[in-house]
Amino acid sequence: MEIKLVPGVVTDLKELVRLRGAARRAVLSGRRSPTALQAGAHRSAFRGRGLEFDEVRIYQPGDDVRSIDWRVTARRGKPHTKLFREERERPVLLLVDLNPGMFFGTRLQFKSVLAARAAALFAWSAVSCGDRVGGVVSGGIGVRTVLPRPRQAGVLGLLRTVIELQPVEPGDTEHGRLDRSLAAIEKMSRSGSLVVILSDFRELGERGSTLLRAIAMRNDVIACLVHDALESTPPPPGVYRFGSKNSRVTVDTSLGQVQKAWSQQFLRHREHLHAVTRGLAVKWLDFPSDIPAQRLVRRALSPVGRAA
Repeated sequence: MEIKLVPGVVTDLKELVRLRGAARRAVLSGRRSPTALQAGAHRSAFRGRGLEFDEVRIYQPGDDVRSIDWRVTARRGKPHTKLFREERERPVLLLVDLNPGMFFGTRLQFKSVLAARAAALFAWSAVSCGDRVGGVVSGGIGVRTVLPRPRQAGVLGLLRTVIELQPVEPGDTEHGRLDRSLAAIEKMSRSGSLVVILSDFRELGERGSTLLRAIAMRNDVIACLVHDALESTPPPPGVYRFGSKNSRVTVDTSLGQVQKAWSQQFLRHREHLHAVTRGLAVKWLDFPSDIPAQRLVRRALSPVGRAA
């Protein structure tokens, strides 16, 4: 079935391919010389490379004790350490959450469109730095994996999957569906990868917190909380009906307690996500749908920090 392109509501492959030029500008604007002396000097998020296992040899004084291979040490009776070499290409894995609840927006673009555009910008930025791109795309019809590939082939494989799975009508959320995507990313990633998650995290289930931590313990993570302004701020006082065709609820925002609960619910959701990965190498970013994707990704490609 052919989907009519409505800017901000759905997107197509042509639009996501056109973002290649904007992605190059985002990376270049996010880079500064690593030898710069002024405050704030940093590297782009894509500049770091992971380490790939090379060999095991007998431990020597001065070796990092964290690299000791305890299995080989126990088997041979003498301390052995792992040696690593720098990867020439770093896997950049994107988790693009396009659950039916992402088919929503009140300003500029739907959340699903923002996730698709941001995924394209991250992917094009990665390959322009020589990295391989792959990932997992989750939609109402299932979860699909795209193995990391270099250059344009990796990006196009991911973007085609995004277009195929993007929601085109509202639908009910499914508790725990995001967990399956996180499990697929955790299985696909290897130590030193960069993992970018684009999601509203509304379908995070019981295993989600454990999976997020497992991913962050072995990889650099940029987690983008995609949301609409209406999710954090209630609409003007009045009676509204929300939901999908199978589940609707009536809300009276003229009531003070409703307005307070509305805002607090979103704040609790965001704080829970931050708390899950606190102390790990996760850069949490708000991705509101009323801000252009280019600006948000440019901000994300600034210095990779830790969880707040």
